[in-house]
Amino acid sequence: MFRKTLVLTLLIALLAACAPTPQTTPVVDSAPTEVASTEAVATESAAYLVTSDGLGREVTLTAPAQRVVSLAPSITEILFAVGAGDQVVGRDEFSDYPAEAASIDSVGGSMGEYSVEAIVALEPDLVLAAEINTPELVKQLEDLGLTVFYVNNPTTIEEMYGSLENVAALTGHDVTELIESLKARVAVIDEKIAPISARPSVFYEIDASDPAKPYTYGPGTFGNLLIERAGGFNIGSEATDAYPQLSLEQIVVANPSIILLGDAMWGVTTESVLARPGWETIEAVKSNQIFPIDDNLISRPGPRLVDGLEALAKILHPGLFE
Repeated sequence: MFRKTLVLTLLIALLAACAPTPQTTPVVDSAPTEVASTEAVATESAAYLVTSDGLGREVTLTAPAQRVVSLAPSITEILFAVGAGDQVVGRDEFSDYPAEAASIDSVGGSMGEYSVEAIVALEPDLVLAAEINTPELVKQLEDLGLTVFYVNNPTTIEEMYGSLENVAALTGHDVTELIESLKARVAVIDEKIAPISARPSVFYEIDASDPAKPYTYGPGTFGNLLIERAGGFNIGSEATDAYPQLSLEQIVVANPSIILLGDAMWGVTTESVLARPGWETIEAVKSNQIFPIDDNLISRPGPRLVDGLEALAKILHPGLFE
C-alpha cells in the first residue's frame, strides 16, 4: 500500500517537477521554453546573474550560489552532473543518485511535505525547485527571504539541455562539454533509429498494484517521448490522460510485442507477469519479451534521460546495437 501511495503521489506531482571548470564571467542562458531567458549583468554592480524562472519570476544572484538546497531528485542529479555537487547542502529525501547524495541532509519531501524549518536552518543562498513542488511552497520559502529558482520540466531532450545550462549558470559552472557529450550520444541513437521501417508496440508498466488495471505513460510524458524517440510505439499514447490506467482488456486488444517493467524497482518481475491470469494471449508474454528497466532513467528530467533513451533503443532494436 505504501508503494502504491508513493508512486501515485509522484505521478500526480509530476503532472503539476568530471566537474566542469567554474566560470569567472556571468553566464548567458538561452534555454528554450523551460526558463525562457537568462540575462548576464556585464557591469560591476551587485548582480551576478538575473534570470527568469519557470514561474516567470525574476531571480537575481550576487554571486554563484555556494549553498544550494535541492527539492527534487532530478534537480539533485543535475547539480551533480554540472559539477555543483559539493555546493549542495540539502536535498529531498528521494534524491538517491549519485550515491554521494545520500550523505547530504534531507529536508523531507514524502507525500509532498517538506520541512521549511530544516531548509531555512541550512542557510542556503539558493533553493532549486521543480514541477513536483508547488508554487505555494516556492512562495512560502521566498516570503522567508530565501532565493528560489523554479525549474520547469522540459518537454524534449533538447529542452533538458536548457535545464543544465540554467543550473550551471546559477552555480557558476560551464556545461559546454557535458551538453556536447549528451548531444553526441543522442545523435547516435537518432541515426540508428531513423532508417527503421517498423516500430514495435510497447506497454510500459509504471505501477501494477492492480494487475488488472496497471498505470502506464500516456501522451506528454517522458516515457512516451523516449519510447517514440527510441523507435517504439507506446500503446499508452492513445489515452487521454498523461498517466492512465489501462484495463487488461485494453492491453490485450493493443497486443504489445514488448512489455517494459518500470515497476521492477518495486519487485515486479518477468516471472510474475508471465503468471498473470489473462495475460497469456499478449504477444509480449507469449514471446517472453518482458524487460525490467530503471524507471528513474525515464521519469526524472535530467541528464540521465539520455541513459534512458539508450536503454530503450537497445531493448526495442537490439539488432542495431550488436
